[in-house]
Amino acid sequence: MNKFFLFLIHYSLFIIPLTMLDHPIKLVVGFITYGELTAKYLPFFLNSLFANLNELSNNFKVLAIDNSEQQDDQNIRYIKNNYPQILIEWAGENIGFAHAYNKMIKKSVDLKAEYFLMFNPDIIIEKKAVKELIKAMDDDSKVEAISPKVLKWNFENNKKTNIIDTCGIQLKSGLRFVDSCQGQDDVGQFNNLEILGPSGTAGIYRISALEKIKQNNQYFDELMFMYKEDCDLAYRLFLNGFKSKCVTEAIIYHDRTVAAKGNSNLLIALNRRNKSKQEKKWAFLNQHIIFVKYWHLQNFWNKLAIIWYEIKILIFVLLFERYLLKQFWKLRKMLVYKVIKLKVIKSK
Repeated sequence: MNKFFLFLIHYSLFIIPLTMLDHPIKLVVGFITYGELTAKYLPFFLNSLFANLNELSNNFKVLAIDNSEQQDDQNIRYIKNNYPQILIEWAGENIGFAHAYNKMIKKSVDLKAEYFLMFNPDIIIEKKAVKELIKAMDDDSKVEAISPKVLKWNFENNKKTNIIDTCGIQLKSGLRFVDSCQGQDDVGQFNNLEILGPSGTAGIYRISALEKIKQNNQYFDELMFMYKEDCDLAYRLFLNGFKSKCVTEAIIYHDRTVAAKGNSNLLIALNRRNKSKQEKKWAFLNQHIIFVKYWHLQNFWNKLAIIWYEIKILIFVLLFERYLLKQFWKLRKMLVYKVIKLKVIKSK
């Protein structure tokens, strides 16, 4: 009898740790750091993040990719000294938004996580926001992606505002994408808003859905180094019949460097003065990659809208931003070497 009990004790000590190691994780949180641009935000961001995560019974992992040029970076030093539980990896160089997040999503798949939650580090997360996002996903199995309600944060004065930064991505005619409700005062008028998908600022995804829509083993299209890759992912979710929404009970505050100030052609043109040349190059090229990828799926009127947009943007570029013409050459090389993937997987 004593030998039997000894056997049970030995068996349990061996088996239980193995099952714990194999136990799927509910949530993986991922974010990207890059030099001084993000280091100044980390004390605010990480304090608010872990205030949320500590309510989740340790059923989570936090991953980070550091895209800084130097390995001995202030972001890595701060995280290792203050939040050693974060698994941070130096990328070796700036590998871009899409590639960095793809690495973290693949790690989430390896961890058998159910949800992947992405955050820009230039935010403050209100209490219970993460719990609200998870609850919304748990309560509706038909929802594959959720955006929180993102309000503007004045970082320099550490002042939260009631002005909406984004409630997620919405689709306009001609394959144009905008941050929904941006610049409007929040008076609760956008509760339960249906969206195309979350903005790259913040969003939670069901990993099983990301697995179904990935292309070339990529979730975010890595042709898009930065900008518009969140629009491309949101559009693929939509094309595959997946539902996304904004949960306004989950609130975060975002210090956006450059925000839209209106949807008219004049205001859009004037707002471009606040963007760097590199940002405009990335956004210009990536928008055209989207046009090429999904042109064959558009109806006659939407193709006409794309053509009309192209005429307007070409006139503007010839008059004010001729350096963007080189992006057409990059696009042509992509087409010649057939690196732009046209296939859209229909899973539903």
